[in-house]
Amino acid sequence: MPSKTRPIEKFATAVGKCSAEGAVYGKCIVADYQNVTKDKCLTEFLKLKDCYLAAYKKR
Repeated sequence: MPSKTRPIEKFATAVGKCSAEGAVYGKCIVADYQNVTKDKCLTEFLKLKDCYLAAYKKR
């Protein structure tokens, strides 16, 4: 019987597959970090979120 994969392990794997999207989002936030507002980097965040969800489901 195969061992169960814990959710945090699945999340860690998904995060590892989305480093490019994470870097783009991080650069957007850091570009003007003293003036962060709601939805400042929404498009970058949504791309990162979509990557996480797709990678999480594949595992």
